[in-house]
Amino acid sequence: MSFLHLYWRTLGALRSNTGVVASLVAANIALAGAQFAEPVLFGRIIDKLTTGDAKGQPVTWADVVPLGLAWGGFGLFIIGCSVVVALQADRLTLRSRLAVMAKFFDHVLHLPLSFHSAVHSGRLLKVMLEGANGMASLWLNFFRDHCAAFVALTVMMPFSLVLNWRLGSVLVGLVLLFGALTSFVLRRTEGLQGTVERYQTAFAERAADALGNVSVIQSFTRVEAEMGAMRGLIERLMRAQMPVLSWWALAAVATRASSTLTILSIFALGLSLHFRGLATVGDIVAFMSFATLMIARLDQAVAFTNALVLQSPKLRDFFGVLDTEPAVRDRPGAADPGRLAGRVVFEDVSFSYDGRRDAVSDLSFAVNPGETVALVGATGSGKTTTLGLLHRVFDPIGGRVTVDGVDLRDMTLAGLRRNIGVVFQEPMLFARSIEENLRIGNPGATEADLASALSRAQAADFVAAQPDGLATILGERGRSLSGGERQRLSIARALLKDPPILIFDEATSALDPATERKVQAALQAATVARTTFIIAHRLSTIRNADRLLVFSEGRIVETGRYEDLVARGGVFAGLARV
Repeated sequence: MSFLHLYWRTLGALRSNTGVVASLVAANIALAGAQFAEPVLFGRIIDKLTTGDAKGQPVTWADVVPLGLAWGGFGLFIIGCSVVVALQADRLTLRSRLAVMAKFFDHVLHLPLSFHSAVHSGRLLKVMLEGANGMASLWLNFFRDHCAAFVALTVMMPFSLVLNWRLGSVLVGLVLLFGALTSFVLRRTEGLQGTVERYQTAFAERAADALGNVSVIQSFTRVEAEMGAMRGLIERLMRAQMPVLSWWALAAVATRASSTLTILSIFALGLSLHFRGLATVGDIVAFMSFATLMIARLDQAVAFTNALVLQSPKLRDFFGVLDTEPAVRDRPGAADPGRLAGRVVFEDVSFSYDGRRDAVSDLSFAVNPGETVALVGATGSGKTTTLGLLHRVFDPIGGRVTVDGVDLRDMTLAGLRRNIGVVFQEPMLFARSIEENLRIGNPGATEADLASALSRAQAADFVAAQPDGLATILGERGRSLSGGERQRLSIARALLKDPPILIFDEATSALDPATERKVQAALQAATVARTTFIIAHRLSTIRNADRLLVFSEGRIVETGRYEDLVARGGVFAGLARV
């Protein structure tokens, strides 16, 4: 995005507050007009005084009071209008900043897992916070300073030519000189700031990685190594940032120098014109005030352009994420299916991650309601991809998946996923209370429902032993619990959801043999009257499955019961012997 497009889009994020924005813009236009009128009136007062003295006619209060009252009135208006603009701009900025953060957060939560697997969570957090803060800074500065500055520079400046084109041309020359200087510095720093932002992103990602794996860093005595890597990033960041700061410091110095020269030029030219009768003393005073006003506005413009350069990579990243279209979303006319019975059918389904090589090819199988099916095969054979297609982590590129005869793409995502409970290999618990973690799938569950789910998942005893029971706050990602305890809570969470379809993706991988046997018995009872899919490398986990689907290179190569497949001596028998 160009700078102009980026800034326009930042202002466009205020679209929901059109009324407030319009009033603030109108107030800024009035403010710019008042600031322009003030020196004109003061110049007229000076002319009244000097003209009277020159003609030997005494100047009375009656001659200057009307102009003085108008001048004072404009001054009071400027003060009052500035206060109102500042207050309303602050409130608008706060509301809008929180709104765009909520919009970003909601959008990211709807993006598919394929997006999140490719983008670091630390980067997303940085993009959300810095992007929203950058937008808020630009909004606030626009309504407090920049709007009035743009009006003064683009609208009010030509009026100075009407008052005295000779003196006004000096001000116009100052603006043109400033524009050329700013454009030059902008071209020199735009690419450099992009490099700075890449280093800042790398810094945020590395810091998030380190903080998320403190136990590993300490265990492997990597503290100094991590600090060394961070210092290296900081040094590269500083080397990249310094040229940008230097160029804008040069622009600021050049602006102030040209401003000083402009004031001197106006004074010298004004005296020359006055001696020839082409300018009054009041004109000179007014244009000196104009010059001071324009200098302040140009300083604001330099600060604005500098801020936009520094913020632009952050804003591009922010809008880039917002512009990311989810590959999986509700198609027009998609309907909520209600509670499903759970008959799952794959019809010639194929899917590819990169468009070159199929992860699964021509999958066709049907699972009846209440049936338990296990997916087995070597790592990378397509098991997890298949079940990802079932709960629409992604959509097939060929064929279709149906539940109860309805294509998944004709159901709303929320409606489909409400019917599916997934227990992942990684428990993925929140740093919240145990009860909050459990209620994620069923916020309205009763105390009896909670107790039943914990009991069936063999988790009731260790939860009762926690300091605050269900109210116990877990550490980040549940680190305050053992691996087996985290997994049992994850299973209890899925059972509490009470879905007609269950997916267990290596759900017992973190359990010791004794606990695994207990959980297996509980899960076997829990799968009654539910369509259940199990991925497991421990073949003991799937002995009681109604049917096994054996995968190899993205295809189903064998299907049958456990004992039958072992007896057949094929691919599965080879896996069972390992």
